[in-house]
Amino acid sequence: MIENDALYIGLISGTSADSIDAVLVRFREGKPQTLASHAHPWPAALRERVLAVAQGEAALDLDAWGRLDVEIGHQFADAALHLLQHGGPTTAAAVRAIGSHGQTLRHRPFGNHPFTLQLGDPSVIAERCRIDVVADFRRADVAAGGQGAPLLPALHAMLLAAPDRARVVLNLGGIANLTVLAADGSVRGFDTGPANGLLDAWCLRHRGEPFDRDGAFAASGRVLPGLLDALLADPYFTLPPPKSTGREYFHLDWLATRAPLAALDPADVQATLLELTVRSVAAAVTQHAPDAMEVLVCGGGVHNDRLMRRLGESLAPRLLGSTAGSGIDPDFLEATAFAWLARQRLLHLPGNLPAVTGARGPRVLGAIYSAPAPGSS
Repeated sequence: MIENDALYIGLISGTSADSIDAVLVRFREGKPQTLASHAHPWPAALRERVLAVAQGEAALDLDAWGRLDVEIGHQFADAALHLLQHGGPTTAAAVRAIGSHGQTLRHRPFGNHPFTLQLGDPSVIAERCRIDVVADFRRADVAAGGQGAPLLPALHAMLLAAPDRARVVLNLGGIANLTVLAADGSVRGFDTGPANGLLDAWCLRHRGEPFDRDGAFAASGRVLPGLLDALLADPYFTLPPPKSTGREYFHLDWLATRAPLAALDPADVQATLLELTVRSVAAAVTQHAPDAMEVLVCGGGVHNDRLMRRLGESLAPRLLGSTAGSGIDPDFLEATAFAWLARQRLLHLPGNLPAVTGARGPRVLGAIYSAPAPGSS
C-alpha cells in the first residue's frame, strides 16, 4: 500500500483541446486535496492539427500518427514541468506518479471491434519529468465490453455524493456527461451529447475566436426550431445508457448534413447549438434523475453565462450551480480524476464503474511507464 499524503499529478486535454489541464494533488485518507493547478496552452498550430484529426478532417499515415503521438507527449510533459516549477516547493522526486489521460483522437465504443485511442506518448512524459507515468486508462474497460467512458463518476461519488439525497453532476466539456448520484448510494453516468465542442468549432469558423465568451455570440441570435428538431432527431440522444461519444461524431460535418447552413445566420446557428446542449442535458436529467433537485456543474461550460442561464431555466425547479460551491474547482476536476486513477492503478484497485461503462466487471485501469532510474543520465 502507498503511504498517506502521497503526491500525484493529473493531466488531461479534453475533447475541446482548449488547454492541457495539470493538477498537483495530495491524497489524505484516499481523498484528493488540490495543491496547485495549471492550464497549459496548446501551440495554436498543433491544436489546429489535433482538432482536424479528431473531427475526421485530416487523415494521417502511420508515420504522421507516430510523430503526433510524440509531439503531444512533449506538450503534456511541458504542462507537468510547469506545474512543478510554479506550483510550490515540490520536486519531481516527491511525486509518486503522473496520471496522464492524453488527447483523445478517436473514440469508437460501438461496432464489431470497439476501440478508443488517446495520444501523448507516456514514455516521453516519464523521461522528461523523471516521474513514473500511468496512462492508457480507457482501453481495459473497452476490452471488458465497456464504453471506456465516462470515468469520472467514481470520483464524483467520492467527493459529491450526499447521504439520503439524489444529486446530479454535469460535466460540460467538449462533450457533456452526466453522473447520477442516487439517494441509495448507487451511481450511474453517461455522455448526453455535445456541450462546448460544436459551439467552439462554430465560433472559431465564424468569429475567429476559439470559444464563445460568456455565450455572447449565441445570445445575439435566435433559436431555429427546424434546425433544433433536426439535430435532436439524431439517434444518439435516445440511445439508452451505457453510451459515450466524442468530437469524431459530433462535429461540424455532422451539423452540415442536417441543414443548408449557408442560408442561415451564423448567430442563429450558434444559438441553436447552445439550445441543443440545453435540451439534450435537460432531457437526460428528467429521464434518468427525476428525483434529483441539485445539479452541480464542472468543466469549461460553467463559465458560459448564457449556457448556464438556459440550463437553470430548463432544469427548474432543480438548483443549478458550480461544483465550486462544494469546494471543488470546476476547471480541474477532470485532471484530479486522472491523478486518482493513477493512484488506483498503483494500489491495484479498480478505476471503472461497470454500472456506468457497461463493462463486464470492475477493472484495474492504466499501464505504468517507469521513469529513468535515479542517477541515470
